[in-house]
Amino acid sequence: MAESESQKGNYYNRGKMVENFETDMEELLEEMEKLTVRATWMAYDCVAIQTNPDLCNALQHLEDVFLMCKEQMEKKWQEVLLE
Repeated sequence: MAESESQKGNYYNRGKMVENFETDMEELLEEMEKLTVRATWMAYDCVAIQTNPDLCNALQHLEDVFLMCKEQMEKKWQEVLLE
């Protein structure tokens, strides 16, 4: 009797392990898909920048303007906090 109960416990544990393994594998697969998409976009961006130098300049200008805007927003926020 004790053997059959321990066997049931072993089967249950194995079933849980398989279920956990499947869940972990699904999560890893999703992460790999996300990384693949990101790598594809990075490669696309590299090709686009190499074939169109104006794009690189436009992106640099956009980044500069963004940083200036961010700096101004931080200054304004500090002024609001001090009032």
